[in-house]
Amino acid sequence: TTTPRIGDILQKLAPFLKMYGEYVKNFDNAMELVKTWTERSPQFKFIIQDIQKEKVCGNLTLQHHMLEPVQRIPRYEMLLKDYLRKLPQDSLDWKDAEKSLEIISTAASHSNSAIRKMENLKKLLEIYEMLGEEEDIVNPSNELIKEGQILKLAARNTSAQERYLFL
Repeated sequence: TTTPRIGDILQKLAPFLKMYGEYVKNFDNAMELVKTWTERSPQFKFIIQDIQKEKVCGNLTLQHHMLEPVQRIPRYEMLLKDYLRKLPQDSLDWKDAEKSLEIISTAASHSNSAIRKMENLKKLLEIYEMLGEEEDIVNPSNELIKEGQILKLAARNTSAQERYLFL
């Protein structure tokens, strides 16, 4: 009550939010593993169901709890934007809250970038498998720019042949 501020606290903790990028990057794989093992192993399924019945879980599934960290950074960003809209600009917390928002927005961008990179690598892996795994295109430095149907025109007789292009 003597110093009602949150900007200074968030400013100190916000740099740690960048680590959520790694969690977010592996989130889909982790969810798929939980699904797979729940289907494959009755013992695993029973343990998960048993844990989910605990009062501390609040009647939420493991998957709901796993989703929480993914939603955390965007939620902090949204709450800080709202806080700044309602905070008088002459408030002692204004500059710290503004700086915190800047750091959290950077963490959100970092997290979104990690998601895009993983999605790109997944797509490259799918293309690699479609092409018969002959040409290894799965590389973090490779990026799928565009794909789609094209018509190849023959130079001699101007006949058109359908092709599918990966750029």
